[in-house]
Amino acid sequence: MPAERTQSDQFRGARIHLSDLSGLEIRDCDITGLKIVDCYGGDVSLSGGFERVVVNDVDVTAYVEAELDRLHPHRVLAREATSAAEYRAAWDAIEKQWEETLDRARRLPEAKLHEQVDGEWSFVETQRHLLMASDAWIGNAVLEEDAPYHPLGLPAGGMPAEASAKLGFTLDATPTLEEVLAPRLARMATMRRVVDELTEAELDRVCGRKPADPYPDKEYVVRRCLTVVCKEEAEHHRYAVRDLTVLEAGARTE
Repeated sequence: MPAERTQSDQFRGARIHLSDLSGLEIRDCDITGLKIVDCYGGDVSLSGGFERVVVNDVDVTAYVEAELDRLHPHRVLAREATSAAEYRAAWDAIEKQWEETLDRARRLPEAKLHEQVDGEWSFVETQRHLLMASDAWIGNAVLEEDAPYHPLGLPAGGMPAEASAKLGFTLDATPTLEEVLAPRLARMATMRRVVDELTEAELDRVCGRKPADPYPDKEYVVRRCLTVVCKEEAEHHRYAVRDLTVLEAGARTE
C-alpha cells in the first residue's frame, strides 16, 4: 500500500532527484514555489487555486483562467460580484445551474451518486460540503444562528477531526442524496432570502462571528462571506458536472 503523509512539513524545501514518482498524488497542500524540472511522463493533471503556472517556460495562468471562464461563465459572476444587485444575479445563476444539475443527477442510480471519480468527492459528498460551507459562512458568520451546522455537513479535508466533532458533524454518515438535499436546499433558500434583502450598507457590516473556530481570527464582512459561498458553489458545480459525465458514461456500459 502506498505511503501516506498527512499534515506534515517533512517535504518543505526538499529536493527529489532521479526517483520514480509515477502515481504520486498531492492533495490539499501548499505547493508555493513547487518546481518540476527536466521530468517526463504522460497524463499529468493539476487542479487547484494557483496564482501563477508556468509550463515549459510559458506562463499559462491567464489562458487557463480564461478557458475556465468561457466554459463556466457563472464563476465570473460569483468572483466579480460587488453590489447587492450583482450578488442577486450571481445567486440566480447558481440556483438555476444546480436545479438543472440535480435533475440530471437524479436520473442516475443512487449508488452512482456515492461513487468517487479519481479520488474526488462523490456527488453526495459535494452536496454535503456545500451545505457545510453555507452553514459556516451564512448561518454562523452572517446570521449568527444559535445552531448553524447541520450534522450531515462535510468540511474540507484540512479541518482536524477534533474540530469537526466539536461542530457536530457526523463524517461517517452515509445519507442518500435526498436526505442531504433536505437541509441543503433549505440553506440555499436561506441564502436566497439574504441576497433578496441585501442592501449596500449591509455588505460592509462586520460579522460578529468568524465562519468556524478553525478559521483564523480576523474581521469578516458580509460581502466576503457572500463571495466565498458563491465561489464555492460555482467551483464545486464545475467539479460535479465534470464527474457526472464520467458516471453517466459508466452507467451506460453497465
